[in-house]
Amino acid sequence: MADQPWKTKDWFVSEWNYAGDVRKDFKFAKNIKVHDVTLRDGEQQTGIILNKDDKIRIAEALAEAGVHRIEAGMPVVSPSDNEAIKEIVKRNLGPQIFSFARCMKEDVQRAIDTGVKGVVMEIPSSQHMVELAYRWPMEKAIETSIEATKFAHDNGLEVVFFPIDFSRAELTWVLDMITRVAKEGHMDALALVDTFGVVSPHAMQYFVRAVKSRIDKRLEAHFHQDFGMGVANTIMALAEGVEVMHTTVLGIGERAGNTPMEETVMALKTLYGVDIGIDTTKLTPLARLVQERTGVAVPSNKPIVGEALYQIESGIIASWFKNCGDKFATELFPIRWDLVGQKPAQVVMGKGSGIDSVNLWLQEAGMQVSEEDALKITAAVKKRSLETKKLLTKDEFRDLAKRVLDESRAA
Repeated sequence: MADQPWKTKDWFVSEWNYAGDVRKDFKFAKNIKVHDVTLRDGEQQTGIILNKDDKIRIAEALAEAGVHRIEAGMPVVSPSDNEAIKEIVKRNLGPQIFSFARCMKEDVQRAIDTGVKGVVMEIPSSQHMVELAYRWPMEKAIETSIEATKFAHDNGLEVVFFPIDFSRAELTWVLDMITRVAKEGHMDALALVDTFGVVSPHAMQYFVRAVKSRIDKRLEAHFHQDFGMGVANTIMALAEGVEVMHTTVLGIGERAGNTPMEETVMALKTLYGVDIGIDTTKLTPLARLVQERTGVAVPSNKPIVGEALYQIESGIIASWFKNCGDKFATELFPIRWDLVGQKPAQVVMGKGSGIDSVNLWLQEAGMQVSEEDALKITAAVKKRSLETKKLLTKDEFRDLAKRVLDESRAA
């Protein structure tokens, strides 16, 4: 069968994704951009501390992967952050470099001094947040936002409105407020901010359409993962014409984190046929770098980049792998390992292993045994793994197999 969008040499997903009835209302922009917030929002995850060198190295890796925009940090956080942003700008890595600022002229001036191209400006968006968290009079919050956004524009910065807690604001009120700030101040783009990850995928379509009916500016998607909806919500927003997605590597970020870049990029590419120009072979190396520099614990089965995704323990899957081989690997895995920079699939040895796995490892160890002895070794492997609650190493397997064979001969 000739390659189809759902079945290529690199992936095999559901044909239903490409059905006409599924795709007929999609409005994906021609040039979707990734705005990576690993160095700012990602670092807000409890316990993550990135120094200047960490930030520069991660920025370089993001650029190597083809990320379009990097939010390099918030200059007022610390002298180290300020210097890191300046150095990232100075290196001219390729992506546009943005910084983050509160709706204050002082913050904007610090951004200007770093040399960034644009600024993502936090502005108030819900009355309860302004009154309870900011503890500002509402008019002060609005006037400060107008002054700061106009100041940023007058000094050559691209301005992205970032309404904190947008998704829990009263919609008519907040759109009236944003329209006023945009008219009296300046706005190049508006981020749809789900600060607490509380919008459902079904409500996201309503949210985007309601904003588009009032705001004729570029829209950007910034969603959190408190209910695990970040990827779905980002794709729903993009399918409605939103042009920029805010993501972090590994989904790191405040509380449950931000929308993970690697999952969103690969879902777009394989499930929707939307290639946004990211070098997907860099996704796993990039994730490993961020894991190393942040010290975050990453589940071994993390989508796309988990270190155990292409390990095969189950006996029946090992049998499939034996039959399918490298040529038909997507019968077992929806995405080939090399497309995302992972190591090739390998059969590992543990409690779930079967006779085919054991015979493969015996062959690799240069050991020829009878079928009866292979079955005894399989039983011994299961017993050892159950006792240790771990996979066996090659050396452990070889020693165990030799012991079983010695016992068999002595019997």
